Amino acid sequence: MILDAYFSALAAILGIGFTAWLVSLALRNVSFVDSLWSLFFLVAAIIYAADAAVLGARGQLVVALVAIWSLRLSIYITARNWGEPEDYRYRKIRERNEPFRIKSLYLVFGLQGLLAWIISLPLLVAIMQPGPIGPLDAAALLLWGVGIVFEAGGDYQLARFKSDPGNAGKVLDTGLWRYTRHPNYFGDFCIWWSFFLLALPAGGWWTIASPLLMSFLLLRVSGVAMLERTIVNRRPKYADYVRKTNAFFPWQPKSPAATNEELS
Repeated sequence: MILDAYFSALAAILGIGFTAWLVSLALRNVSFVDSLWSLFFLVAAIIYAADAAVLGARGQLVVALVAIWSLRLSIYITARNWGEPEDYRYRKIRERNEPFRIKSLYLVFGLQGLLAWIISLPLLVAIMQPGPIGPLDAAALLLWGVGIVFEAGGDYQLARFKSDPGNAGKVLDTGLWRYTRHPNYFGDFCIWWSFFLLALPAGGWWTIASPLLMSFLLLRVSGVAMLERTIVNRRPKYADYVRKTNAFFPWQPKSPAATNEELS
């Protein structure tokens, strides 16, 4: 039953991805796949819940947490990107992969759908394996709470900062951004490790590949590494921000004296 649900989720995700690809051909813009990313997980969670023999308290909790995280992120990204041209990341992929109209099916929509399906493994186990709520679930809920504060809080603070024309060319280094250069990515990191913790009491230790893969994507592929390759060129003051602020894990910023000592 678990495998049936897992492959049903794959079929649904790829079906949505294929439909989205057809829409992207008309729009000549694939950026809206970013709005779909979190929704892929919600679709998977709903399928797992529908196929569960018994949807216990843990399963209900996981579906609720996924729904809150997924819908918030999708709505935020949709509002942020509405009316904007295709994201520079996808423009670069487009330049290197002609004919992109065809290749975008598997390079963008197919790949993201497949990654979401693999990463959803902890959700599969936590939702479909019933069991009583325990201390590990409470720890997971606490970690999820930290994650949503950093992710949603970081997004809100950045959106507010960008909405002020006086901040053009400046670097946000207050609020959560004072302690980490990427509070939203750190928040996502916490959320996916919390889903892994929720799968542990249900015997899902083997789903550790999911948070590890998500961590790798956030740190080395589509998150921190990709953004910081170009941001210094767009914001010259970012170099100073880098010297005093941790890239990912939150910590107290370094003092000017400490950064000067490192440069000497």
